[in-house]
Amino acid sequence: MRQQADMTLWQGRIDDAEGEAGKRWHQIVRPLQDAKDEGGITLLGFACDAGVARNHGRSGARQGPAALRAMLGNMPVRRCRSIADAGDVVCVANGNDDGLESAQQELSAAVADLLARGKLPIVMGGGHEMAFGSFGGLARHLAAREAMPRIGIINLDAHFDLRMADRATSGTPFRQIAEHCQAKGWPFHYCVLGISDFGNTQALFDRARALSVRWMLDEELHVANLGKVQKTLSDFMAEVDHVYFTICLDVLPAAVAPGVSAPATRGVPLEVVEPVINLVAASGKLRLADMAELNPGLDIDKRTARVAARLLARIAERSGA
Repeated sequence: MRQQADMTLWQGRIDDAEGEAGKRWHQIVRPLQDAKDEGGITLLGFACDAGVARNHGRSGARQGPAALRAMLGNMPVRRCRSIADAGDVVCVANGNDDGLESAQQELSAAVADLLARGKLPIVMGGGHEMAFGSFGGLARHLAAREAMPRIGIINLDAHFDLRMADRATSGTPFRQIAEHCQAKGWPFHYCVLGISDFGNTQALFDRARALSVRWMLDEELHVANLGKVQKTLSDFMAEVDHVYFTICLDVLPAAVAPGVSAPATRGVPLEVVEPVINLVAASGKLRLADMAELNPGLDIDKRTARVAARLLARIAERSGA
């Protein structure tokens, strides 16, 4: 189900004495229906954690989009000056059907529509089951324009999310995407940064190798190794024409991001995550981004919501949208 943007969530400080240079996001964001201009970023919520529940995780991420908007309101306006809010795709259960597949299809349609309008969609989750819907929207958009689009998926995550299961969960989306690409005859380009050696079974590492996935472990992603991280990313992006960038907040240390379904034992520091965002966002190939697994009910002092807002704003600023 689609819900229009609740603009009452966009609140924050007002510094009238500072003039235009003192404006914040809550003062410039507009409902999508009022944003007639092409370009700019558009925020789209995915209020769903059915995939997390299916994956036996801790539910609550369906409240993530509202919590993220509340934190984004006070972001300062700088280069990013066109921001639209497209509301939420809401996962609605119907009897024994938890609504996940319908929500993913609706998310795909919404993302494809935003791309057709020249927007840079940033999807706010919600569980990482959103990835299958997000990618589906980009694939639908590009399939109408290219016979074999070269899409690169860059995922900041402690987990591969390539799991085999009887039905879709928050742990299966990239395996589903790989199968979608295979059915289309498209290449599957997938790079994951932040993999936990102790958070993924041997079966997942074996499947990643079979699918030619590129990854770096969380223990490799430290400041002294930043040059290697950036080269890995640059080499990967050189092989693709379009980038789908997805961040699972459980890639961050638990002290930084406690409000997720599965807090990281080690995690990747912001000193590495932010340069990665800068590189991807400024590549000229970014078509779509999303942020998954914000669970406000598990957060402490709104730490996770605050860092999620900082990272999302960084994507918007560095992308030039």
